[in-house]
Amino acid sequence: MLGEGILKGLVETARNFAGSYVSKERLTTVEYPEERSPLPEAARNFPFLVYDGDDWEKGLRCVACQICEKECPPKCIYIEKSKDKKPDYVGKLQIYPAKFDIDISVCMSCQICVEVCPFEAIKMDTEFELATDDRFRGLLLDRHQLARSNEYYHEIHPTEAAEVDARLADEKAKVEAKAKAAAEAAAAKAAAGTSATTAADAAKAGSSAPAPKPVAAETKASATPAKPNEGEPKA
Repeated sequence: MLGEGILKGLVETARNFAGSYVSKERLTTVEYPEERSPLPEAARNFPFLVYDGDDWEKGLRCVACQICEKECPPKCIYIEKSKDKKPDYVGKLQIYPAKFDIDISVCMSCQICVEVCPFEAIKMDTEFELATDDRFRGLLLDRHQLARSNEYYHEIHPTEAAEVDARLADEKAKVEAKAKAAAEAAAAKAAAGTSATTAADAAKAGSSAPAPKPVAAETKASATPAKPNEGEPKA
C-alpha cells in the first residue's frame, strides 16, 4: 500500500511520544542539577595526574619525562623538569615535574597523553562542571589542581584502575626478584673470592716456611765405628 512505511513511522513516533509520559524506561528527562544520571565507566573529559599515598606532591607518579607534552596534538600540556630529585612515596629518589600545567580550554580530550605515558601517571577524569568566569587563568590547571589519588581513580574507573594496579604490582615484583637475584649472585661471588683468597694465602704461607736442615751426614757419622787411639794397648 502506498505510504505504508510513512504510516508505520508515524505510529512508532506516536507510541514513543505517549510512552515517554507513562513508561519509566522512556522517562529520559533528568532534572539536572538536582538529579544526575550515572556516568558510564568509559566516560572521559580532561586529564588528571595520579598519585599514590597520602601526600600528593610526594606520591605523583609523573617523573617529568615530557612524552605527553611532545605527543599532545593541540600542545596544551606544559612541563618543567626539576633540577633535583626528591624521594617518592616509597622513598626512591625521582625527578619530578616542577611545573605541570594543562590548558583545558585547548584540550580536545583525545586521551593520547594517557596512551603514551609509560608510568600510568596521567588518566582521564569524568568531571565536566568546570565553567568559570576567568577565561584565561581559570582554565589553566596546575599540578596541584590536576592531582587525584589512586583511590579516586578506582572510584571513577574501577576496572581500568584494577588492571593498572595489577600490572604495576607485577612489574614491581619482577624488579624486586631481579634485584634479589643480583644481590645473591654478588654475595656468592664475594664468598667465592674470599675462599680463593684464603686458599692462596695458605699456599703462600706454606711456600715461605724455612726448609728443614739435612741430617744425612750426621747419621752417617754416627754409624761409623770410632778408631782406637794409638797409645792404647790392643786387646
